[in-house]
Amino acid sequence: SLFFAYLSNLLSRIDLDELMKKDEPPLTFPKTLEEFEYTFNEQGQLRHTTTGEAFVFNAREDLHRWNQKRYEALGEIVTQYVYELLEKKCNMTKVILPVDVTEEEPRSFIYLSADAMSNPAKLLVLIQGDGVVRAGQWARRLIINQDLDSGTQIPFITRAKEEGYGVMVLNPNENHLEVERPAKPTPLLSPEASDEPAEKRERKDDRESKKKRDFYEKYRNPQKESETEQIPIRENGSPEEHLLYVWDHFVSNAAARNVFIVAHSYGGLSLVELMCQREAQVKDRVCAVAMTDSVHNIWHQDASKSIQEWLQQHCRNWVSSPEPLDTPVEPMLPDCPRLSAGTERHELTSWRSFNSIFQFFSKALQTGDEYEESSNTVTTRSSHRTKHEHNHDD
Repeated sequence: SLFFAYLSNLLSRIDLDELMKKDEPPLTFPKTLEEFEYTFNEQGQLRHTTTGEAFVFNAREDLHRWNQKRYEALGEIVTQYVYELLEKKCNMTKVILPVDVTEEEPRSFIYLSADAMSNPAKLLVLIQGDGVVRAGQWARRLIINQDLDSGTQIPFITRAKEEGYGVMVLNPNENHLEVERPAKPTPLLSPEASDEPAEKRERKDDRESKKKRDFYEKYRNPQKESETEQIPIRENGSPEEHLLYVWDHFVSNAAARNVFIVAHSYGGLSLVELMCQREAQVKDRVCAVAMTDSVHNIWHQDASKSIQEWLQQHCRNWVSSPEPLDTPVEPMLPDCPRLSAGTERHELTSWRSFNSIFQFFSKALQTGDEYEESSNTVTTRSSHRTKHEHNHDD
């Protein structure tokens, strides 16, 4: 029994996950789709170039970390691919942020259609959720596993242009530059430093776990992930900051009389935050807001009564639900009406409510125009327009 006690003690100390990494292949992956042997077919689906198979996440059984890293590497390539589509297929222009960026500092960017700032009638602003997605994407998982139409904002851009909107594509998750941290040289202990009480303070269990860790490091030929530090992008260090910055420097200077916004998930939270900061401006310029499975919360975000009332009138939130598309869903809080997006999958809500959103915008515009015609006074909106007509460099 002593032997069994010894054995179970030994086994309990062995971290299986750590041992699994022993035979892990190198964490280096291709840098292009071609090298990955994948391509997007006519239907915009990602397929293997030789087998025609869809993407397989578990390329190697039992190597979860390796599979995940491979998926992330492919995700980075997809991000670049979508940027390329925005530029070549959608004729969007990349604009660097901050607008007065210096040579040395980290930068972000957004994408504008040729008429984004000059279109006198309509402007569509697209705001994605948070996470790994970058400009032009709703969901990386959909792009890789389903298709470009469901996972990117390209259908929204194309349809908007056909319907006479200028378009702005935001990039709320590009918040900092990652730089590799130089390896710290280990300082040699000076004789007087060895008397430091800090030595004694290092707890026994800390020493034990360090010993254990060193043991593994020696035997499993580890691939250490390099340490990085993040340098924030000035005035764009968070999704909320980014939206405020783009509003102040672009949207508020655009000629369009009517601004329309599509905000997915965290984008809805950023939008409510923008309203708290720029309430009068948003009410003056924005005709309608379509949220998709937004995570905003008017109470946590301290949205005033007047903001809540405006959202009730001008905003709709298409939420994940088993109900058919456009079925009203009980509101949880007294803000914008909730409708079913016709899917229970969070990331699919934007694509599924695509047609409903554009119908909602057309209706809102009609209602707005009728209201303007019926009111005899010149509204603040039109005076805003004339004020800005002479302010453009482009």
